[in-house]
This record gives sequence, structure tokens and C-alpha cells, in this order.
Amino acid sequence: MTKKLALKRKGKAAEPTNEVAASSEASDNEEEEDLLQAVKDPGEDSTDDEGIDQEYQSDSSEDLEFESDEEGNYLGRKGKDGSSGDEEDEDGEDDEEDDEESDSEEEQDKEEAASTSKQTKSEEEPSSSSSNTSKKPQPSIKELPKRDPSKPEYRDSDTSDEEDIRNTVGNIPMHWYDEYKHIGYDWDAKKIVKPPQGDQIDEFLRKIEDPNFWRTVKDPLTGQEVVLTDEDIALIKRIVAGRVPNKDHEEYEPWIEWFTSEVEKMPIKNVPDHKRSFLPSGSEKKRVSRMVHALKMGWMKTAEEVEREKKAKRGPKFYMLWETDTGREHMRRIHDPVSAPKRDLPGHAESYNPPPEYLFDAKEAKEWLKLKDEPHKRKLHFMPQKFRSLREVPAYSRYLRERFLRCLDLYLCPRAKRVKLNIDAEYLIPKLPSPRDLQPFPTVESLVYRGHTDLVRSVSVEPKGEYIVSGSDDKTVKIWEIATGRCIRTIETEDVVRCVAWCPNAKLSIIAVATGNRLLLVNPKVGDKVLVKKTDDLLAEAPKQDVIESERIKAAVQWSTAEPAEQEKGVRVVINHFKPIRQVTWHGRGDYLATVMPEGANRSALIHQLSKRRSQIPFSKSKGLIQCVLFHPVKPCFFVATQHNIRIYDLVKQELVKKLLTNSKWISGMSIHPKGDNLLVSTYDKKMLWFDLDLSTKPYQTMRLHRNAVRSVAFHLRYPLFASGSDDQAVIVSHGMVYNDLLQNPLIVPLKKLQTHEKRDEFGVLDVNWHPVQPWIFSTGADCTIRLFT
Repeated sequence: MTKKLALKRKGKAAEPTNEVAASSEASDNEEEEDLLQAVKDPGEDSTDDEGIDQEYQSDSSEDLEFESDEEGNYLGRKGKDGSSGDEEDEDGEDDEEDDEESDSEEEQDKEEAASTSKQTKSEEEPSSSSSNTSKKPQPSIKELPKRDPSKPEYRDSDTSDEEDIRNTVGNIPMHWYDEYKHIGYDWDAKKIVKPPQGDQIDEFLRKIEDPNFWRTVKDPLTGQEVVLTDEDIALIKRIVAGRVPNKDHEEYEPWIEWFTSEVEKMPIKNVPDHKRSFLPSGSEKKRVSRMVHALKMGWMKTAEEVEREKKAKRGPKFYMLWETDTGREHMRRIHDPVSAPKRDLPGHAESYNPPPEYLFDAKEAKEWLKLKDEPHKRKLHFMPQKFRSLREVPAYSRYLRERFLRCLDLYLCPRAKRVKLNIDAEYLIPKLPSPRDLQPFPTVESLVYRGHTDLVRSVSVEPKGEYIVSGSDDKTVKIWEIATGRCIRTIETEDVVRCVAWCPNAKLSIIAVATGNRLLLVNPKVGDKVLVKKTDDLLAEAPKQDVIESERIKAAVQWSTAEPAEQEKGVRVVINHFKPIRQVTWHGRGDYLATVMPEGANRSALIHQLSKRRSQIPFSKSKGLIQCVLFHPVKPCFFVATQHNIRIYDLVKQELVKKLLTNSKWISGMSIHPKGDNLLVSTYDKKMLWFDLDLSTKPYQTMRLHRNAVRSVAFHLRYPLFASGSDDQAVIVSHGMVYNDLLQNPLIVPLKKLQTHEKRDEFGVLDVNWHPVQPWIFSTGADCTIRLFT
């Protein structure tokens, strides 16, 4: 609420103002003395004259109106139109003053009446006295003692409530002023304007250019930036270090012994005590007897015993290494100790000059170095060496290692004698059905197909089971008749044949051949002539393309018709890729096929549609180095095997379904069960992994049947059989029965090891494939042969 005071001033009343203006030209000391005199002068002070009305008249006829708050504080001057001089304060402060209660208004009316009476009293004095002030002698005023600026103002007082003179808003949240241009008010009720705020770029430039940026802090009360002095920084460092802030404070003052620590015996009297003073009283006698009983029972201990126990607790503590050292076993170790095992005595091979028959030749040394990962299979844990004299023998490089292992053997030696359990080996072997009950399965080698001049990498069987096709590093593709072992047709290519795959659709006669960067679709011209003609008609004309292929697909793969020279060999369609092809696989219906290019990054796997002659790139990002791919026999799922994991994708929803964890170093191949619920994976680290896709993402069974890298695995389409081929020249046939009952686990039984291939350059069996009808298996090897086991 505002109240208006109409004060009429006379023109002569302006003369004291001129005197004040003249006095302002004097020195600072004179200003201070005049101010103190004006405060102490009882004649000119109007605050004590209560109840007297005062009027001031001015030459102008205009009335001056002033605004004040409820407590009488001056707010500003108003004109005739009612506008305030301080327009900036109207927004936030006038609204609050209008909401005061009525009782506060009554108090303000009383204060207004009091101020009016003061003005009336001062008006009664003659106006001319103000003009003659300089001529009249001033009344005697007692001067206030000046304050010494070198002494603190509140040094001698006991106040602990020092008010912050920078901002008078008090202890309030400063975020209340976020929406205003000012941040508070000073002692003169003037707004403290916020300093201009820069952005992060200005802050960064100041950080680079201003050498005092690191010692600049922001005052939360005024918003101003303050540069800390060296004394302030030294004070902060002492506080952070946990030291006394005052650097002149002496923490370690010398100790002054005001009183001596020596106890002097000063008897009051030198007369010897009387005998009756030594007679114990009855209560003391009972007390002593109780203490003696407590000492005997051990409830109370003497000072020596207490000190002895404390010393024992302070000393080092020792614990027994073995739990049995404190029981009966400890006595057994004393009377019937278990002697530490002794090492074998050195033989002739460990001599510095062994006989020639103990030294390794090149073959034995190569075999010894080959077993680096399996040192327990070596006959000797070292390689014998020969020196002319003992002086030439160098220091043993594995001395510290073997001493450490010897100490571990002694440390971990069992300390108790246990009765050895006589368990027959038959009880440790799981009870498996006899192989005779699991027939039929291949047991003997029936045919050997010879004709290739280099290692045979891949083999595939016709859906009806009459012919096989093989691809070799001698840049040829050969078609064989299974029953007779006769080579019917040989197709020469421009590059090494990495993979061949016969179309599983029995209504088509197509072979997919992966050679170099090209994928050849070949009509082998064997079997039914009507089927051969139908295949030629299908591959003769290219269908019309309704969809425009993207540049990404065109750069990766291109479809084209074979040239006349290749048409005579049986090649009908050529699909050119931008990287070498490693694997090709067909979908069960025979319309789709997939190729793998490990060097193709995110375009490593491609899916081709034969009927529309269109290719797709299923992945936009590379998840790893793709090794092989596989189509699900029933569901629209796509298996992609990288070096370490296998990912299953849904081709319809185009999303990842599951990720199988193999925990292996490198995957070489995979095969899926005809029902589609189980997956078999081969790895280069001598393992075969059986995954139950409905059970877990981890292997259900890990089989270590081979002594070298496993290169290929295959399931039989009709019989519960699967086989694996490895670089140890062995083909292992196993029984793998999958039950319809989901609660019953698959039965896996190794049946037969077929080892007839020869080893060439560390390579053995490269590929295995089953006959579609009979329990026969075909294997290709590095010895340039294809072998049939029946």
C-alpha cells in the first residue's frame, strides 16, 4: 500500500541545500564532522519532535507527491499522473504491498500523523534563520571520536554475527532472481545488476588468454568474478591440506613443564605408626579372602600375568598350515609320516655328452616340437643336447620354473593316507547300446574314385543317389557314376574349384560350382533326358526384371549367360562376384542358393534366386569374418557362422533370432539335422559341438574324437547317423538319435573310425557327404581320391 504526502515547500527553503553543496567541496574530514554535527544537533533533528505538523512551501504551485512503503521507507516521487519515479520497482514490489492486512494500514496512519506534527513544529521557526546560519555561531556539539582505520571495527566486540555488506537480500535461494536482471540490493537500496554472461566459447577464450583464469572464482551473492590473491590461494591450500589456516600459528610449541613429575615423599609426622593400625578390620579380611579365592580359581590375575598376556597378544601370531596338525592326524604324521615323492634319477639322455642313440634326429625333433600344446604326450620333457665338456654347458633356462613347480608339488602333497578305492573301469564308462544294435552304418571301404591330380576339396551327391560331383584344385569338376566308379564327364574351369553343390530339387539337374570369383550353374547332362531338356529351357532365357537393383548389389554380383565355348561344357549361367567364393549351399526347395566370400566384409554372404535371377545382400553390417552359411530345412531361417559364434536370422521378419556360443577358436563347418532342431558344428581346434536349438545357446555335447582339426561334418537325411572328417585322415561315423519326446535327450554313440586316406602336406580328409538313400558315406582327401564307405 502506498501513501501520499503533499508537502508544500517555500522558495527560501532551498538555501540550506546550497550550503550543503558548498560544504561538499571541502575535504573528506570536514564532511565527516559536518555529518556528525548534523546527527547530534537537537535543533535541526526533526525525528524527535513528535506530534508537530511541518509544512514546506515551494515557489512552484505544483504539489510533490512521494511514495513510501508500510514502514515509511522512501520509494520514489510521483507526478500528477500518478506515475512513480522508480518504475522498475513497480513490477515485483508494489504487488506485494497491496496485499497487506488492514491492521498494518492503521499503524501507517499513525506514523503519518506523527510526521505531520514534526513538520508543523519546524515551520514555526523563522525562515530567515536558515539564510543567516553561516553568520550565527554554531551551538557546541560534542564530536564523536574518530575510528582508527588500522584497527578492525569489531575487534574488541564479542559479536559473531557479521553481516555481508555486499548483498542485503539475506540467506535466501539465489535462483529466485534467475528471471530478473538484478541479483539483489545493496545498502543504499539500489539494485545490483547481474554482470553480462558469456557463452562457452568466450569462457574457452578467456581460459586461453587470461593468465589469471585459474585463480578467478565467481561470487554467488553478486555474480561478479573475483581474482584470488596469493594469500588467498595459500590459505586455501593450507585448508585443503588439513593444516591450520593461520600460517603464523605454531602447531608444535615447546612443552613447558609447569609441574614436576617426580613424586616426593613428604611425611606429615616422623612418628612410627602404632601396632593397632596394622590390624585388619573384619570387612577387609573378608575382602582379602575373596580376592585370594579368585586368584586360586583363575578369575583374577596378577599384574605379571596380565602383562604377559598383553605381550603375547602384541607379538606375532602363528597359525597351523593344515587343519589336521592339531588332532590325531598330527600324531600319525609324527609316527607314520608320508615321505615327499622323489624325482627320478637322471638317465643317459640328461647327460651333457649323451650317446648318439639318445640324440634326436630331424623327424623326432619335429615331432617333439609339434606336441608343444600337449607336453604330457612327450616321451622326454627336454631335448637332449651334446657338449664337448662340462664347461660349455650353459645355464638351464627352465631351472626356476621347475624349482617352482617342485615346491608346488611338495606344498600340495596330500597329508593323509587314504584307502584306495578299487573301481573297475567298466563302471566309469557310461552304459551305451552295442554298435551291433545300431546297424546299419558304413564299416568298410568299397570304392576309390581316382582321376584328380590335386587335392579334392568338395563332393556332392545327386538327389536320386546315382551320381556324384567333385571339385578339385586341379581346376576341374568331375561327374562320377556311383555304382561303377566311372568318370562320366570332366568340366574344366579357369580357377581352383572351392565348392560344388548339387541342387536338392529332384525336378532340376543343376550343379553350382564355386571357382575363383565366379559361380557356375552347370547342367551335367546325366540321367533323364526329359529332365535335362527341362533344365536347359529353364536356364536359357532370363526373366524380365521388375525391380531395379541398387548400385551396391550391382557392384557385388552380376548375372550373365555363359559363352558358347562354356555352353558346350554344360555351363548355362555365370554369376560374377567381386571376391573369391569359398562356399555355396542350396535351399531345400532348390530355388535359392547362398554364397560366402570371407573377404567381402559386410557383403560376405549373398542370397541368389534362380527363378528371377536376382541377388540380395541380407546384411548391412559385418558381424565378423563369415566362414559358412546354411538354410534351415523347414523354417525360413538362415544360419551364419563366423569365427567364434553362430547367428540365426529370421528371413521373413529380418531379425536376429538367436546367437549360439561355441567357445571355440575357429569354426570350419556345420550341418543341420533333417528335422531342424539340432545343429552339428566342426571346429579347427579338434572339437565337434552338438547344439540343441530348443534347449540352450550353449553346446549340449562337446565331442573330442579327433586328434587334429575337424574340417567337415554331415547328417544323414534318413538314418540317425552323422560323420566327421579330420586332418588325422580319419572319418568317424557316429549314431545320433533325436527323439520326438522333448524330455528325452538325444542319444550320441561313436560307432566306427574309418582311416584309409593318406596324408599330404598336413592335410587329411577335406569333405564328407552322405548318400541320400543308402547308409553310405563319401569322403574327399588331400591324396586326390574320393572314397566310398559302405
